[in-house]
Amino acid sequence: MDKNELIDAIAFTSKLTKADSRKALDAIIKVTVSVLKRGGALALVGFGELEVHQHKKRSWKTRSGKVVTIPAHKTVFFHPGEDLKDCLNI
Repeated sequence: MDKNELIDAIAFTSKLTKADSRKALDAIIKVTVSVLKRGGALALVGFGELEVHQHKKRSWKTRSGKVVTIPAHKTVFFHPGEDLKDCLNI
């Protein structure tokens, strides 16, 4: 499902217009990015939690024996909630 399909599904399910659904989705994305940029976490009970993990700089040896340095970086992790896990494992 892409963003436009998601907007259509939100509009159909919520009976909002597509324009209002797009605004709502854009607002959710904007707020989520803002929270994660500040290093916070976003928890939606039952659905899951998004949080930022900081990875330290490290070295990696390739198959050819060359040592590659991986710089410190941040990644976003999603931890599914119990309701989502239960829904998917039925």
